[in-house]
Amino acid sequence: MPTPFTRTLKSLDSDSAGWTIAGAAAAAMLAAGCGLWMALAPVTLYEVTNSARVEVNDAVYSVASPVAGRVIHSRLAIGLDVKEGEVLVEIDSAAEQLDIREQQARQEALRAQAAALRSQIDAEQRARDQETQAAQFGREESQAQAREAEVAAQHAENEQRRSRQLFESGLVSQRDYQQVIADAMRLRAIAQSKAIAVDRGGQDQLTRNKDRAARIQILESQIAALETQIPTLDATIARLNNDVDRRLLRAPIGGKLGEAATLRPGAVVKEGDKLGAVVASGRLQVVAQFAPDAAFGHIRPGEPARVRLDGFPWIQYGVVTARVATVASEVRDGAVRVEMVIDQASARRIPLQHGLPGSVEIEVGHATPWTLLMRHAGRRWAEPTVAATIAEPLP
Repeated sequence: MPTPFTRTLKSLDSDSAGWTIAGAAAAAMLAAGCGLWMALAPVTLYEVTNSARVEVNDAVYSVASPVAGRVIHSRLAIGLDVKEGEVLVEIDSAAEQLDIREQQARQEALRAQAAALRSQIDAEQRARDQETQAAQFGREESQAQAREAEVAAQHAENEQRRSRQLFESGLVSQRDYQQVIADAMRLRAIAQSKAIAVDRGGQDQLTRNKDRAARIQILESQIAALETQIPTLDATIARLNNDVDRRLLRAPIGGKLGEAATLRPGAVVKEGDKLGAVVASGRLQVVAQFAPDAAFGHIRPGEPARVRLDGFPWIQYGVVTARVATVASEVRDGAVRVEMVIDQASARRIPLQHGLPGSVEIEVGHATPWTLLMRHAGRRWAEPTVAATIAEPLP
């Protein structure tokens, strides 16, 4: 009776171990190759963002209206070459111009009043000088008359003494003697009157000088009151001129208008309205926004980058190579700004200009597949732990 599985046993007897060994060796070699690749093969790491664009390395300056008003004239046009300080938009300043003319008229009136008062002061001073000179002449004349009267009085008094001796000797009548006494007294009174007139003339001139000095002082105080108003008007005029100048929107820097609002004469703008933007003439660069965890500790100055511009398919135009120049140290609007210098040789086929959007890949380093696998496993391992830590109630 035949044994069950006879054929199977015969087949097993006829098989050799060579194929098995060969298969095991091949599998071992494949596993070793994979292990070597996992442990030794370098893999390039990239940080990628789709938020990137070409910008001028100098800032883009906005042209905003500092005041509200009606537009009189506008030169805003996209692509217009402008110089720094060139007037782009003129806003109505008729009210301010009228105020300036009014303040200037008041200022001129004050200056005219001050000039008239100064003329009065000059006239008072000239009159005082003339009065002083005339008073000096009058004083000298009065002094001469007083001296003359004094001489006459002394002569009369001498005659009186002689007449008294003659009267006592009986040589002159009493009537003649009384007449001599009366003449002497009269001449003495005249001499005293002339002397008093000299003193009174000096006092009168002194009083007139004081009066004129008081009038001059009053005029000077009036001039000072007028002149204190002039600086206030100067400040008002300067403020109004500044308001007029603020209604002349000027280019903050030389360059091209990259943005311009459509303004016609008569259009009304509000304070703070953005009317345009001036793109400064400068070197082009790529600016990208990265998430903080992707930028900090990974992206460093000098690292190479590849830029793909949205308007120029990279399959047809290729990519633009660049190199990281600066990395911001602070987060703004949830992203980190990274600036890159463009390799001009790689961008010859693309007409670069400010504002072109695109995506960026920055080479941040190399790592083996095993390292990447361990990193991924570490993150996966840490996630439940972190979740458990968060869920654990506080003691």
